[in-house]
Amino acid sequence: MTDTSTPRADDSLDAEETEAIGATVATGDDDADADETEETGTTGTEKKAAGESELFRQSEIAADYVEGLLDILDYDGDIDELVSGGRPVVEVVGARLQNLVGQRGATLEALQELARLAVFRQTGSPSRLLLDVGGYRATRRKELAAVARNAVEKVKEHGEPVRLEPMSAFERKCVHDVVNAMSGVESESEGVEPNRRIIVRPAD
Repeated sequence: MTDTSTPRADDSLDAEETEAIGATVATGDDDADADETEETGTTGTEKKAAGESELFRQSEIAADYVEGLLDILDYDGDIDELVSGGRPVVEVVGARLQNLVGQRGATLEALQELARLAVFRQTGSPSRLLLDVGGYRATRRKELAAVARNAVEKVKEHGEPVRLEPMSAFERKCVHDVVNAMSGVESESEGVEPNRRIIVRPAD
């Protein structure tokens, strides 16, 4: 198999600080979206409105939590809460925020899990909240799209599976989305966190 590497971001928080944050919660896997529980006794329009209202409430709770963290850390940033792609989203924009992203987004992933935990504590329901800082995720998606296309080219050229480096759930989903949109190839995840990775291979 062929190993491919993705670009690495600059180091930010100390490794011990990042590990301490990451150990606070267990991370979920976004490789596949969780099934939503259907409510009974409401029309499709009513369910959609109620669902979006609840999702926006989750984003507001998470935004308040993140704002509190920024105050503690003495960081300045504009916070937007919204619903996108059927999930609550919180975006933080501002200068001097790289420390909140960390190496390969590790700190960002940990902060996202803490924000999800804050939502869970107030609502009693798990959240698929997506947290982004400084547009990191949009930039990372573009990088991962290039990695995925490169892996697909190698698979088609040599006919052999390509094994990518370990990635976060967010990163794996980005790669899966690109590979699944292309013909003649398929992808699957293997291993356990934090060493879970994707294998791209010829489609059966």
